[in-house]
Amino acid sequence: MQAFISEQTLIFLIYSGVAVGVLVAFTSFVALASRRETMGEVRSRRLRLIREGHSLEERLALLKPPTTDEAGGKLSILGKLTVMLRRADMSMSAAGFLGICGVVAFALFAGLLVTPIPVPLSAATALALGILVPLAVLQGRIARKTKALIGQLPDALELMARGLRVGHPLNTSIASVAQEMSDPIGSEFGIIFDQINYGDDLPEAFQDFAERIDIEDLHYLSASIGIQHGTGSDLAHVVELLARVVRSRIMLRRKVRAISAEGRVSAILLSSLPVLMFFFTSLMSPDYYAGVYDDPAFAPMATAIVLLTVANALILRKLVNFHV
Repeated sequence: MQAFISEQTLIFLIYSGVAVGVLVAFTSFVALASRRETMGEVRSRRLRLIREGHSLEERLALLKPPTTDEAGGKLSILGKLTVMLRRADMSMSAAGFLGICGVVAFALFAGLLVTPIPVPLSAATALALGILVPLAVLQGRIARKTKALIGQLPDALELMARGLRVGHPLNTSIASVAQEMSDPIGSEFGIIFDQINYGDDLPEAFQDFAERIDIEDLHYLSASIGIQHGTGSDLAHVVELLARVVRSRIMLRRKVRAISAEGRVSAILLSSLPVLMFFFTSLMSPDYYAGVYDDPAFAPMATAIVLLTVANALILRKLVNFHV
């Protein structure tokens, strides 16, 4: 009777730990994916800071993300992670993000302990997923922001060109984009406006903008404005021409993406098929793989299969993704 109670108590503790781990992982993902903007009436972070009474220098320091060296010091990985968090509009630190990765990995490891998978393999799988899944979420947020910014860029440039053509000063044209356009382009042009008012040159402000977002179209914009600033040509014409070029590139990207849609779907299916087969086979027949775990050839064969599956996914991704 005592042994039965102890066994039941142990099972209860294991399942309780798994439930708590899953709950912590879920709340961590919610905090990771949710935006920090809570004032719906304020359309950009810059306007929110102005409303709160921050000075010009404080607004520029809070809005302008640090470079990799400034963010991470000697640890370049932490610096890159901090820059990625800023690009995703997330105010958490790199240490906090790594803490979330640790919580997710621990929750997955606790869940895998109740499966027949060996403990070392469970630990390695949980660690890999605990790092890769939050990074995938972070990259997804950066991709969504980048896509939204590229879509807004032609309209922002045309608005800026119209302001210059009717005789508005450059600062006023940039400020009109920051006030009239929604995020993310509104906040980014607000940063440029603050930098110019704070004393930066126009080419330097747009160069910081291009490095901050790291989009090819913005590097073209920065180079064009730098050349115009040095030669003294018509800035309104240059900006209007860039708007047409960026809009044409967006249309070309969409056409290429539509043409390659079938190849991308095939690549996704072929890459996910081995994983799905392993999962459903283990679920329907647990002894299918558990019966050969102790075989000496299992570990090298499993490693080779995993490496080949990853290589297949990477090669297929390279074949169906086109740079425009």
